[in-house]
Amino acid sequence: TDLRPLDILSEAVPAVGLARGMRVFQVQGVRGFQLSASRPHALGFPASRLFIHCDRFPEEFSIIVTLRALRVPAKRNEYIFTLMGEESPSVLVGLRYASDKLHFLFWSQERAGGWQTRVTFPNVSLSDSQWHTLVLAVSGQSFSLTVDCSIPKDVVVETPFPASLSVRRASFYLGNRRRRKGVFTGLLRQLVLLPGADATPRICHSVNFKVATLSVPTVLQDVPAKPVSNEVLKYPYETDMKVTLGARPRCTKQEKAQFWFNASWRGLYLCNGSTWLSMLEVRHRLDYVEEYQNLVTNSETMGIEVFTIPKVGLFAAMANRITPPGSAIYRWTDGKFVHYQNIPTYQAQSCKYFTIGKKIFLAVANFEQNERGQEFSVIYKWSRRKAKFITYQRITTHSARDWEAFVIEGEAFLAVVNHREGNNHNIDSVIYRWNPRTGLFETNQTIPTSGAYDWEFFTIGPYSFLAVANTFNGTSTKIYSHIYIWLSGSFHLFQSILTFGAADWEVFHIGDRVFLAVANSHSYDSGMPAPSNFYAINSSIYELNITAQMFVKFQDLLTYSALDWEFFSVGDDSFLVVANSFDGFTFSVNSIIYRWQGYEGFVAAHHLPTVGCRDWEAFHTAEGSYLFYSSAKEPLSKVLKLKTT
Repeated sequence: TDLRPLDILSEAVPAVGLARGMRVFQVQGVRGFQLSASRPHALGFPASRLFIHCDRFPEEFSIIVTLRALRVPAKRNEYIFTLMGEESPSVLVGLRYASDKLHFLFWSQERAGGWQTRVTFPNVSLSDSQWHTLVLAVSGQSFSLTVDCSIPKDVVVETPFPASLSVRRASFYLGNRRRRKGVFTGLLRQLVLLPGADATPRICHSVNFKVATLSVPTVLQDVPAKPVSNEVLKYPYETDMKVTLGARPRCTKQEKAQFWFNASWRGLYLCNGSTWLSMLEVRHRLDYVEEYQNLVTNSETMGIEVFTIPKVGLFAAMANRITPPGSAIYRWTDGKFVHYQNIPTYQAQSCKYFTIGKKIFLAVANFEQNERGQEFSVIYKWSRRKAKFITYQRITTHSARDWEAFVIEGEAFLAVVNHREGNNHNIDSVIYRWNPRTGLFETNQTIPTSGAYDWEFFTIGPYSFLAVANTFNGTSTKIYSHIYIWLSGSFHLFQSILTFGAADWEVFHIGDRVFLAVANSHSYDSGMPAPSNFYAINSSIYELNITAQMFVKFQDLLTYSALDWEFFSVGDDSFLVVANSFDGFTFSVNSIIYRWQGYEGFVAAHHLPTVGCRDWEAFHTAEGSYLFYSSAKEPLSKVLKLKTT
């Protein structure tokens, strides 16, 4: 075999056309074969076509499968492939799955009369109508399964895979075991045998792990989103065409060949696997930014959260500094934000909107104690009867700066940033897990932080991450901020990045690339000579390097006590806006919109006059796109409208 990949799926496809019992179907922008249950024999071929120089199955190997499996009834198995002798009903090598497990089968002739061994991988959920890539690595008694490049599942069995398994007069069968019962009902895109090696490193180097490719039949390979001519497709295929309405959806390989209709711009777009291509609209470009609404607030505003309550409307929650009257919630009415409700807060720093099932919540991070000397941050719940937010749960916090809500493996979490306790900045921040039985958040994990300001949760493929912005350790702002990865039920340190009074992390995607921007607020070290300006300092953008499995610096941008980044898009263009708050002399300092220029990175495009700018939020309505900024130095926030050409 010369350790080359043996493409089982391609071998079953004729040089011209398709085998009987095969149809090409495209789902979520990805093509696969649908196999017919009526002609199982037609979906087979002699093993000798792959094993040309040797009639023995490799002793060590990997099997790579990309599939989209439909929901399987309980106690039913479906075969992905089998290798069977001509005159024997026994499976020499095979792979099959049930609703929540995967079975690898092999025939061992070391015992009298032979014996079939079944290696079972439990808790493998493939039947969710999504694309998945599996890598099964086999070596002796050890069997390892990797699903979508996640943590491998390892199984050791008593009977090793045979060192000399003959494939003479044997045949491969796709999606069946030479019978109609147990035929694979989903879509099969990739089926490759790689002798002598664990294929995981060769597969897990792409951002889109679920459709990672080693070898795919020509008929299933991608074609240009826009045909170069009017030629008839060489390989006709069927697809589940879908048109999405509303706000700009994501465009990845999962959504390839899907359409998005933007009603406000009257534009139709086609996803090419990374970006939306305009089909019926002149491309909009950001021309200038104009002041749209001056919003007088209860007091200085430390943070803004813009959100939509289904069937109710668009809202903005302001984290206001002074109590009373506390913080205000505004509702978008007739094209403007109008005061809707006050909630009691105590020097609120931020708000976080999130949902759990049909329940709607708003968490507020309080920085100071209440009138009774108690220090709580509060989770409010939306009352459908009263059409207002009401107090739901109080959680003890310590000068809380930020909340982050997220879901991992179907479970809801809420993380709070504790900034300091008294004069001690080196304290624990806490991650809470939702208990569906009690209906409350309960402590799940604590993480040491140093004067922390912000949490940022994000996912890359099957992995979940949580980044913390550490600001001050009691003597210096030149300290490490950390990125944690979720493994085995808790967060573990993934990477540390040197920051300077970090106040915010912002994760964003441009095509297949993943970026992480940090807002550095000031440079101070009690043991070092004072710089000429504590506040004029670079903030940095990092890019995920898949090969190195870490974020590496991509670009530095000069900022002035930066407190927030916000990523947004207009048409096909991507932007970052920074909240510059203080230049060392005045709080009246320009905040800047940077435009993505590809090879050049981000380039300054618009300078926006702001006063003590603390937070930016981008949002969209049927009337257009907007930016919303809050001031930590005056009771006035502003809505800016993005004007396009």
